[in-house]
Amino acid sequence: MKRVVGRVLSERGRTRHPSARPEILEVERTAGVHVTITSASGPDRPATDEASSVARRGGELVTARDLVGVPDGGAYDVPSGAIVTDLARDEAWRRRIRLEERGAGRGAPTRVAIGSDHGGFALKGEVAELLRSLGIDVLDVGTRDENPVDYPDFARAAAELVARGDARFGIVVDGAGIGSAMAANKVPGVRAANCWDESTAKNAREHNYANVLTLGAKHLTPEQARKVVRAFLGTADGEARHGRRVAKIVEIERRYTRG
Repeated sequence: MKRVVGRVLSERGRTRHPSARPEILEVERTAGVHVTITSASGPDRPATDEASSVARRGGELVTARDLVGVPDGGAYDVPSGAIVTDLARDEAWRRRIRLEERGAGRGAPTRVAIGSDHGGFALKGEVAELLRSLGIDVLDVGTRDENPVDYPDFARAAAELVARGDARFGIVVDGAGIGSAMAANKVPGVRAANCWDESTAKNAREHNYANVLTLGAKHLTPEQARKVVRAFLGTADGEARHGRRVAKIVEIERRYTRG
């Protein structure tokens, strides 16, 4: 700027300010150079909040709040045609979250990891059949038969697929569903919930942003399990007040897994 002014001064000379008061009559300015400064707070200032910045474009909105329940380094399924806000993209970049458009709406994931021990093997088959009938890609981590195995191995395998972003959700079945929930919840980024009816399944998703569902084969009939699975997968993350609380769960996890 100084170089520009200097050049203009040398080319055009100087002139006294036409509106100068007597006491500052000798103040000089560059002839022919006029700078206008206007406020940036007027009506033409572009909106900066997530909702208003994209509202004019229409379509479903993906905001930074939608990424609260996604583990760092994971993936988020962007509904087909949805608009991802700039703040959401910044948050995804900061936490290394992949934004993937899979053509399915939220609540209808295209990839689910399933696993079970020997006690949940039969019910796992029922769940897999349901998922495939819904057009969902099933990643079956085992077990493959009813020979005795240890449920933590399969709960961990399914949970890790979710944590890595290879699956949007996980479903694990054992005798009661409790042990698998405990094991899955040891994997950073996973929030596993043991659900036994439609109400608890919806609550786990809406209030807790659960991404792994565990089922107890000894306590659920195949029909009951199908209803629980449908409720879990068909319920979206809840309002911002729920996300704020889930963020505190995530912060507890981060505190104890740093380093």
